[in-house]
Amino acid sequence: MAERVCPVWLGYFLANPVRKLLESPQKILGPHVQEGMTVLEPGCAMGFFTLPLARMVGPSGKVVAIDLQERMLAGLEKRLRKAGLGGRVETRLCDKQSLGIDDLKGRVDFAAALHLVHEVPDKEGFFRELWQALKPGANLLMIEPRGHVSAAELERTCALAREAGFGLEKELLNRGGRGVVFKRQG
Repeated sequence: MAERVCPVWLGYFLANPVRKLLESPQKILGPHVQEGMTVLEPGCAMGFFTLPLARMVGPSGKVVAIDLQERMLAGLEKRLRKAGLGGRVETRLCDKQSLGIDDLKGRVDFAAALHLVHEVPDKEGFFRELWQALKPGANLLMIEPRGHVSAAELERTCALAREAGFGLEKELLNRGGRGVVFKRQG
């Protein structure tokens, strides 16, 4: 589902633990994720957020990590094995037209679209798929990088999310970018 795809070489850089100094996965995701949840992470790359999510959901939870690039998923799977977290994460390869999550309809407790939506050419379809996968009342956290996404572009993206059935919960601002928490309506 991507028009501008993050190069694989950058995936190694983005998974660097030093990045936690700028973006703490615990601070960003901790308020939204509890043990036992099913979490959806489209655009997971090599798992900067995936590994912390796997720890947060615990052994009774599950993270469905999706990416467009096999090499990103291979890097993530290697990191998961090394951390002993492979059993908590299901990796999925998607294509440019769909996340391939029809089997998750109404089963996801939380979704995290982090530094991704600006790369998606069919944002309307992307938000529709997420809306269908989430349980009623579940949250979607979307963060977009400041350097790539203007405030006006973020507002247009938020309007598309609202058209798909998401209600705006709150806006966030962190060092890494601008964020929005949406709630699945209906």
